[in-house]
Amino acid sequence: MMFKVIVLVVFAVAVTARPETPSYSPPAHPAPSYSPPSPSYNAPVYNDVPPQYNAQYNVNDEYSGNNYGHQEDRDGYNTQGTYYVQLPDGRLQKVTYYVDSESGYVAEVTYEGEAQYPAYEPSTSYQPAPSYQPPSSPSYA
Repeated sequence: MMFKVIVLVVFAVAVTARPETPSYSPPAHPAPSYSPPSPSYNAPVYNDVPPQYNAQYNVNDEYSGNNYGHQEDRDGYNTQGTYYVQLPDGRLQKVTYYVDSESGYVAEVTYEGEAQYPAYEPSTSYQPAPSYQPPSSPSYA
């Protein structure tokens, strides 16, 4: 019992003797002795101008049958143009469009020519030959 009292007294003295704030403070960092470098260039300044362009391309390859193109004009927020493509059925599909801030994208699709669907004619030159030959019957002696 006496031991318990001594331990309790030692614990009470240790709790009351501890400081409320830590006595350690980290060392202060010295101020840098140099100044950071300033950039050696000036950032570019771009004027806010509305876009304006005219672009076009055309492809007409008789060997592969590819025939397509595109043409577009833009002045500010108004754009107009057309594009076309040769369809496999022989017709030319043409899309004429315009874009503005009131209507959005407005397109008109037209077709030139008549669709051609050739009749199917099976080939008579191809004659499939069987590739499987059953094994000959085994002969037993």
